[in-house]
Amino acid sequence: MEGQFGCPFHVDVDTNVAALGEYRQFGQGAGRFLYLTLSTGMGGGFLVDGEIYRGAGGEHPEVAHQSIAMRCSHPERVVCECGCPDCLEALVSGNGIRRVYGRPAEQLDDAQWDEVAYNLGQGLRNLATIYLPDVIVLGGGIAHGRGERLLRPARRVMREHLKLVPAPKVRLSHHGYDTALAGALIIAKEGLKGQRGRS
Repeated sequence: MEGQFGCPFHVDVDTNVAALGEYRQFGQGAGRFLYLTLSTGMGGGFLVDGEIYRGAGGEHPEVAHQSIAMRCSHPERVVCECGCPDCLEALVSGNGIRRVYGRPAEQLDDAQWDEVAYNLGQGLRNLATIYLPDVIVLGGGIAHGRGERLLRPARRVMREHLKLVPAPKVRLSHHGYDTALAGALIIAKEGLKGQRGRS
């Protein structure tokens, strides 16, 4: 790509890029900033003091592939894209919802949404306990499609089950569907050198 276009070329995980885009405009001041996307799948990007956090060897932490104490009317249908039978992604992502309930998210009834919100809240509890973020921001079609009707009960579940650490703020992405684009523009201008990444 660099040879063809004659300019620097950078690649990163889309949720890292989205986290950077949201943080730069709306999250500065949060020392630990966790961005989650609930869309076709589920993923996340974690920033510490404005820089993308990476695991051993520069690998991307997979926040969606955690097991939770779930509520599900069809537990036999819970199968994650990774092959495991108990990942959070299999319960709250677009593909997971369709597999479990046999219909797209926009067609769920209130009882089914209650299950999704409960499961998301349990996942948020885990992430809050392990990462201790100042704020958790949610983007993607599932999160924005349902909005506060999803986040409000999920926050409640998170708070009810948090016993050892303070509850972080949990809100929707301000950039909406353009969060990753905003991050891509930042990386295009600045590269990834300051992000402990591979460029």
